[in-house]
Amino acid sequence: MHLPDDGAGRRVRRAPWRRRRAVTALAIVSLAALAAVHAAEPQAVTVFQAGDSGVTLYRIPGIVVTPRGTLLASCEARRDSRKDWGEIEVHLRRSTDGGKTWEAARHVAHHGARIEGNPTKLEGGEHEQTVNNPVAVVDRTSGDVVMLYCVNYARCFVIRSTDDGISFSAPVEITAAFAPFRDHVPWKVIATGPGHALQLRTGRIVAPVWLAFGAAGSHHPSVAATIVSDDGGRSWQAGEVAVPAGDGRGDPNESIAAERSDGSVLLVSRNVSPPNRKLVTVGPDGATGWSTPTFQVDLPEPICMAGLVAHPARPGMMILSCPDSVARDDAGAEVPAGRGKRRKLSLRVSRDDGRSWPIVRVLEPGPSAYSDLAVLPDGTVVCLYEADDRIVAARIGLGWLLDGGTP
Repeated sequence: MHLPDDGAGRRVRRAPWRRRRAVTALAIVSLAALAAVHAAEPQAVTVFQAGDSGVTLYRIPGIVVTPRGTLLASCEARRDSRKDWGEIEVHLRRSTDGGKTWEAARHVAHHGARIEGNPTKLEGGEHEQTVNNPVAVVDRTSGDVVMLYCVNYARCFVIRSTDDGISFSAPVEITAAFAPFRDHVPWKVIATGPGHALQLRTGRIVAPVWLAFGAAGSHHPSVAATIVSDDGGRSWQAGEVAVPAGDGRGDPNESIAAERSDGSVLLVSRNVSPPNRKLVTVGPDGATGWSTPTFQVDLPEPICMAGLVAHPARPGMMILSCPDSVARDDAGAEVPAGRGKRRKLSLRVSRDDGRSWPIVRVLEPGPSAYSDLAVLPDGTVVCLYEADDRIVAARIGLGWLLDGGTP
């Protein structure tokens, strides 16, 4: 051991407490460095850009993390127009470095027989195939990536990846799982998610869905529900309607779910209602026994899909992403059931399983709309969101998210 010199050529031995303090100081420095990383400003990169690969617009983002820590970002690739209906594919990109860089986009669905027909377009629509609302989930037991999507808002399919999202199986149709909902609503339109599906601690996979029962091709009026799988996404069953229409609830539709610390499921639904707030309901198993839906006073509703995730390292912590842009009149008062401009994408944090959302951080002050959330193995949150004509992935540390709090 090299001992210090006392200035007169003699070696002296440090007191044990000084050595311990030095070791402790190193530990503090390491923790401080970690905190600095987590408190840093979010880092964002463009994942999908309008015009790339001949695509007019990319929309409807969804993101999941595989057991290897790989990020899979999916979306609709709207070939010829910006509309919900048209020639639309599902594209996917992979990132193996936490969202810093991304592999080239690939067309992953629909690779079955073409299913053409656009009831909202009189001329040329009969030759269009609308592949919409990709929703992925990772089965913990097998490690497989399971992706659901719809075709022409009328049929639902599942594809599966056994190689970390590099390739996917041929599609398997599961539209029959939606048949029981006809006992409640005579649906003409069905859609999964969007966003991601959820696997509970029990192993059950829960996929939010919505069903519209107006004119052919119309998304109004609607209800929100779930379909579930208890065998890793190989077979699916309808749950109960979680958010019915009526009672002042206008068009409950695009929903996202998260598991609470007690194992129950929180479902948050977009709607068009006078309170201008998200609808929320809680169920014990993600399929049945849903509570009476209520408007969450601290979750503004700009009539836009939101992202939602429970942080796996923080029991009770949930994060929600959505534009904070409720419609207001010239005097600044909220317009009941008004459509706010989609901008100012904000992240809200709950520490009590979604009962309250006291922390708000603005991620994107400009034009911004749909979004989805995932958490990397190191606790970093990734938000995949629409920003004008791009889809962007932002890496967000808990320190920044909690406004300088302990990561």
